[in-house]
Amino acid sequence: MHSFKDEGTKAPNVHHLGDAWLNMLIQANDDFNYNITQAIFSPNATLDWHMHKTPQVIIVLEGEGYYQERGKAPVIMKTGDVITCEIGVEHWHTSSAHSKVSYLAIYGEEPTIWTEKLTREYYDSVAKKLEEK
Repeated sequence: MHSFKDEGTKAPNVHHLGDAWLNMLIQANDDFNYNITQAIFSPNATLDWHMHKTPQVIIVLEGEGYYQERGKAPVIMKTGDVITCEIGVEHWHTSSAHSKVSYLAIYGEEPTIWTEKLTREYYDSVAKKLEEK
């Protein structure tokens, strides 16, 4: 049994900068084709651009973060927000510059497709723009 109160395992810095923890709550299997993972990002962390071969649902449990789909303006996501990202839509999501974020990510069993590094410079420009609002 897993609990979303557990922090999970510290993720290696392969597709993000900063500290992140992942807690695999449910692994896809023959009866249920979706993974449910809790992610916790420390403030000012990044996550690279990526997409999925299934829709992805993000449910923000605590804190504040940023979410952006390719070609659209970035937005602030907050506790209680539910975000649906359609199949094959390139996007990124992580903590804000001043707050950690904890969310549940629900996505299919196919591996994440990593597409492009999210640079610190780009993240900082998003943070500056969103924090000014």
